[in-house]
Amino acid sequence: MDKFVIKGGVALHGEIATSGAKNSALPVLAATLLTSEPVSLRRIPRVRDIRTMLKLIENIGARVEVSGDTVRIEAGEIVSPEAPYELVKTMRASSLVLGPLVARAGRARVSLPGGCAIGARPVNLHLSGLEQLGARIHQVHGYIEAEAPGGLRGAPIQFDRITVTGTEDLMMAAVLARGETVLENAAREPEVLDLAELLIQMGAKIEGAGSSTIRIQGVARLGAAAHTIISDRIEAGTFLVAGAMTGGDLTVTNCVPEHLGALIGKMRQAGIGIEQTGTGELRVRGTRALRSVDMTTEEYPGFPTDLQAQYMALMTQAEGIAIVKENIFENRFMHAQELARMGANIRLEGRQAIVAGPRELSGAQVIASDLRASASLVLAALVARGETTIDRVYHIDRGYEKIEEKLAGVGAQIRRA
Repeated sequence: MDKFVIKGGVALHGEIATSGAKNSALPVLAATLLTSEPVSLRRIPRVRDIRTMLKLIENIGARVEVSGDTVRIEAGEIVSPEAPYELVKTMRASSLVLGPLVARAGRARVSLPGGCAIGARPVNLHLSGLEQLGARIHQVHGYIEAEAPGGLRGAPIQFDRITVTGTEDLMMAAVLARGETVLENAAREPEVLDLAELLIQMGAKIEGAGSSTIRIQGVARLGAAAHTIISDRIEAGTFLVAGAMTGGDLTVTNCVPEHLGALIGKMRQAGIGIEQTGTGELRVRGTRALRSVDMTTEEYPGFPTDLQAQYMALMTQAEGIAIVKENIFENRFMHAQELARMGANIRLEGRQAIVAGPRELSGAQVIASDLRASASLVLAALVARGETTIDRVYHIDRGYEKIEEKLAGVGAQIRRA
């Protein structure tokens, strides 16, 4: 099992590039199942979750060709409309194929998702929406079985709470449903808009993506398309925090600054200098006078839950008390215990963490519990005195493309062992 060995205390300098967004690529890959014609996708990140999704799509019956960061998929026939447990047990995004399979094949059998242990993430919102579109749903032996032999029909759907994957799944299902579907209280994340733009290229009729109300007019079939994935805002945010924490001067390229407004605002309040230096470029310069700033995670355009762990690592180096509140997932503070082993002063009270700083961190042996928690441990190790060993880095490999090579390229002393 791979691990990272990191020697801290080196300021990061230079340019570091952002890859395509994993959280956009996964639903976009699922959308290729909606058509029998070829779909070409560029800037697909080479990470573990993507490899799992590609295996799943091949297992369903599609032909997959990979060349660098470009993937060409042709799902001429749905041979097996199933997502088996053996394939998807390490990936939360398995439920994203549910909508496309029911819409195109009239049935689906999808294992309940696995992945990070950060909270329940129930799929009941997906299932309720599919039932409103006319599907019959059963849960048997750890699988969701859905049938719509007569096809799906459009309907008004009001989400009880905002759900990104639920919005994506039902948007994909609705594009082949008869009539109009209106999704209310829909997720507004950039990844939802990116998916909608691909579907529109394929021939879907969608209005309002990126807002809380999405209108979809069903069509009989979808066709071929070519699409480029948006940049990964979570990876870009992680690199911005790395530059700030190490007191470096780092330019993050190939990013979308508008997608990072909440993080940039908090970092500037903390005294960190961030400026846009060109199209798709942000320059961050660290400061010794880092101030503690409270933060609460919210749905987009609020502060993303996927950057909460990284922000907590940043606050360990800030002067004062920072209260970090987690509103999205109920079990996303497992990194706090590992940060404390490195010397951080963090107290947990329900859904909030109280971080007192600044604290000098020291190298230790730590374990990554989930994807973003592992990123926070890498950040802490970059500023810790001595050497840190991070076990279970397969978690970070699920969502970050060659992170150790990228960080080493800007001066970090990091290696995979």
